[in-house]
Parts: sequence; structure tokens; C-alpha cells
Amino acid sequence: MTPAATSEALVSVVLIVHNRLDLTHACLESLGQTARPFELCVVDNGSSDETPSYFKRWSGERRLRYQRNAENVGLIRALNQGAALAQGEQICFLHNDTEILDPQWLGKLAAAVGPGRPVGLAGLYGARYVRRDGTYLGRSIVHCLAEGPPLRAPAVEVAVVDGVCLFVAKALLAELGGFDESYGFFHGYDRDLSFAVRATGRRCVVVGSRFVHRGGGTRTGPQAPVSAATDLAQRREAMARFVRKWEHALPADARGVRERLADRLRPLLTRTPLIGSRMRRRP
Repeated sequence: MTPAATSEALVSVVLIVHNRLDLTHACLESLGQTARPFELCVVDNGSSDETPSYFKRWSGERRLRYQRNAENVGLIRALNQGAALAQGEQICFLHNDTEILDPQWLGKLAAAVGPGRPVGLAGLYGARYVRRDGTYLGRSIVHCLAEGPPLRAPAVEVAVVDGVCLFVAKALLAELGGFDESYGFFHGYDRDLSFAVRATGRRCVVVGSRFVHRGGGTRTGPQAPVSAATDLAQRREAMARFVRKWEHALPADARGVRERLADRLRPLLTRTPLIGSRMRRRP
């Protein structure tokens, strides 16, 4: 089915790729089951493997828009290139080391940020609480990873949507000025976009659709554009920038009062033995 065959808003799925054609191919294979029509936009960040020839020979069902950079310009700049390439009214930025398991995933994301909805950004992984130093409270993380439990609701509000999957209206992204390239090569852009969306009064959510994340396939390893040490330094620099920029909005908590209380009590309940287990019966 082509996008023109439906009255639904056109969605552009944007992949940023750099080598690791095996991961990209597995991701595209998983997208083949997607029920919602979409156009595929690929920004090739200077791949030196078979990735360019693979897309030159493209014969997939989805309409392809492809741009190749002569060198790796970094993920964040490439995301903005992908946004410019996309013709859809809504854009889904998806990491190419993911595999989607739910045919309805794209429709669920589109419904979450549809017209008249208070949601500006949706995804498949996020955190409900961001500390003052920009880190996540571990037990506030919610996701749809295949090995984890299902979400407690079709959509859960979060403070930050993780960059593994970001679904946003193209007009809103343009209104916000796109992704902030001053964060550098790779890190910080997802936190920044989430806070920028929340600053407009809109919400961020994670929706319930199962997926697999291979994790860091194009950022680390033998074909990575930077060393592990450099990547760690860039991560720290991006976090520091995020905290400086959004200090006035930190900490950020998308949990309700009852959930906050439950999270505070949970560690105490798990550490404290039951009183009855300490008592001995008297003869």
C-alpha cells in the first residue's frame, strides 16, 4: 500500500545509518510488517561498507528517499537532514539497531500525537523522572522491550522519550528549531527535544509496542566513528550542556503523587523484614 492510498496523514520513518548493514537490513525486514503506510527516509552518514550499494539497488515496497553524506557528520546533524528530507506531516526517527515486533506500532505512535491531542512527542522507551543532574531515576524507566513486562496502560507519560524512537509532528519540530546541533556528535538530543516539547505545554509519552534493541551497534565497536573513550567524553559534555540549558526545569517528574509515594516506599519495604519474622514464640 502506498501513502497515497489512504487519507491518513503521511508518516516519514527516518533512519540514520553508518555501516553495519546487517543491523539496518534486520530493522528494515521488521518494518515490512508495519500496517500503517509510510515513506522511508535514509541518511547515510558516510558508510564505507555495502550500505550505499544496498540502497542504490533498493527494491523494497516502501517509497525510499535517500541521502548520502561524504563523511560522518554526526547523528544530530543527520537527524536534521532526515527531517528536511522527509515529506510526511509526522516523522518517526528510529534507530537502525532496532527490530519492531508489533505491526501496529506506527499507528499507535501516530494516534498518540494526533490532532487535538495534548501529546507532542511519543516513543517506545523513556523515563518518568529526571534528576537535577540530568540522569534518570532507574525505577522510573518505562519501555516496550521484548524481554520486559508490558506497559500498564496503552500510553504512559514520561519526562523524557529516549532517542531510540522519536515520533513528532514535522511542524512542531520546525517550531522548536529542529534538533540542537550544539550538543555535538551523538548525545543529549533526545533529552533536549523532550524538554523543549514539554516547555510548550505538551506531554511526552511511551506507547505499548514491543521491539528489540540491539544496542549501540553503530556507535561502538570496530566500525564506530569515534573511540569508546571519546564517546564517553562526548556523553559527559552533552549531559553537562543539558543541565546548564534546562536547569530551571530540573528535576522533572511525570509521575502522579501516588506513584511517587509508592516509589519512595518500595525500597524501604523490600529492605525491611516483616516484624513477625523477628519474633519468637514464647513457650
